[in-house]
Amino acid sequence: MNAYKDIPNLGKTLINKLQEAEIENIEQLRMIGSEKAFLRLKTIDPDACINMLYALDGAVQGIRWHQLSKERKEELKFYFQQLTLTN
Repeated sequence: MNAYKDIPNLGKTLINKLQEAEIENIEQLRMIGSEKAFLRLKTIDPDACINMLYALDGAVQGIRWHQLSKERKEELKFYFQQLTLTN
């Protein structure tokens, strides 16, 4: 849990899921990127939602997910919808 200390948007539950997906720290999360990390989480948690994707992207950027730009939220929403269509 300390590997994610003071990272915005990452609570205990999401950190546990990241670790279950073998993403052990913020550096790995940044290298993988929010979309690929979310895809890993989706394989272990089929109920992973768009807000989780927003949270991951905010964590990668070091900001609260509420501060993501409108354009970035739209990109992430499109990505999420594409995943939903393929499942």
